[in-house]
Amino acid sequence: MDALLHNTGLAFGLVFEPYVLIVILCSAVFGLVVGAIPGLTATMATALLVPITFFMPPVPAIAAIVTATAMAIFSGDIPGALLRIPGTPASAAYVDESYKMTLKGQAETALGASLIFSAIGGLFGTAVLITAAPALAEIALKFSSFEYFWLVVLGLSCAVFIGAGTPLKACISLLIGLLVACVGLENPGGYPRFTFGNTELMGGVSVIPMMVGMFAVSEVLRYVVNMDPPARIVVEKLGSVFTGMWGLIAKYPAALFRGSALGTLVGIQPGAGADMAAWMSYAVSKKFSKEPEKFGTGHVEGIVESGAANNSALAGAWVPALVFGIPGDSITAIAIGVLYLKGLNPGPTLFLNSPENVYAIFLVFILANLIMIPLGWATIRLATNILRVPGKILMPVILLFCIVGAFAINNSIFGVVVILVFGLLAYVMEENGFPVAPAILGVVLGTMLEETFVTSLIKSDGNLLGFFERPISAGLGVVTFVILFWPLASRLVRHLRAKP
Repeated sequence: MDALLHNTGLAFGLVFEPYVLIVILCSAVFGLVVGAIPGLTATMATALLVPITFFMPPVPAIAAIVTATAMAIFSGDIPGALLRIPGTPASAAYVDESYKMTLKGQAETALGASLIFSAIGGLFGTAVLITAAPALAEIALKFSSFEYFWLVVLGLSCAVFIGAGTPLKACISLLIGLLVACVGLENPGGYPRFTFGNTELMGGVSVIPMMVGMFAVSEVLRYVVNMDPPARIVVEKLGSVFTGMWGLIAKYPAALFRGSALGTLVGIQPGAGADMAAWMSYAVSKKFSKEPEKFGTGHVEGIVESGAANNSALAGAWVPALVFGIPGDSITAIAIGVLYLKGLNPGPTLFLNSPENVYAIFLVFILANLIMIPLGWATIRLATNILRVPGKILMPVILLFCIVGAFAINNSIFGVVVILVFGLLAYVMEENGFPVAPAILGVVLGTMLEETFVTSLIKSDGNLLGFFERPISAGLGVVTFVILFWPLASRLVRHLRAKP
């Protein structure tokens, strides 16, 4: 206990000094701006900070990365709610839900839920990181390609539930996404597929330009095609985003806990990340909701659970990163490089040799999620001014930013072609009742699905029973089959009961 109090005191001294606090504040503003710009991701925010961290001591360097990524994940919800354009991939899972709430005049509730429950989820993940990091990381290390395969299939099965229309159309949309994921050399055989001799397609279709095209460009097309557009939604006076939040916490405690816990667990799995956590949590929320018919119409419950999940996943990803030096996602992969650069080699010895620095990282997580609330509130107030801009001005500006962002990703005109093609595809799909979200999910998880499946078959010498021989793999497999076939089984039971 004396050692704990001593290390905590040293950590407070490292974090609560003017220089570190200024770094945290500047990183928070930077993360909020990057996350709110469609096409820029939390990973990009982290990468842009790395050159600056070269000139910082260890604690402010890590504090900059932690704070910026937490803010970016939240602020991606702001353009999603106001313009139906998710700022980051982690916000795409529930962008339709939040935007439809804005259409119904509930923008402050949607944005308030995103803000408050992102902060709560982040604090929950931090609590798990502090109290159970070694034990949870040890469990995560037991995951092999078999377990990851079932985890991906479980994530893909979410497409059946996130589709607002019929499950059949949601599955077709998912298959389109999986087909797009097959493009390029990113496959176990390293063989170019569906490239048609185009070298740009060798690297596959990047999810960021695709997402920007399917959400942003499709909105621009819809505005242009509709010759008699409805009156634009103008938030003349946004109410307090904090109004009703205590009521939501009291109404959805199970959803809040479920999203925070699932987000943390998914974040701990190397390679999963906040994107997958948000998709899975939204699907789980709809599955266990008492009002599943309201999902897709502007229902706050999905935002409560998914918003908590994507921020808790950030802290969860640091569990294997700190304890074993294994990155939980692309963000922690960059952070591990910074830790090595600063002489803080991740692993069990870090807790022995530099415990005060570990505790300082814990404190930064807590501080980042606490300051998210006032800074996020200020960002929301500023961002709502976008809706006062006339559509004939706003839409061309959005398209211009999309084109510039798509070009900047790889400094290639190919990115611009991608957003235009997928914008047109998304417009046609939505006009015919096909949801866009499952297609995005298929691209995000498609490559990982194929790699884990082929790797597992090689390990088991082609024996499919190998997917059920390991305890965790068998458990995940059973859960996946139950979720996939539960709707069919329940329909069959109802049919048999209806017979005389």
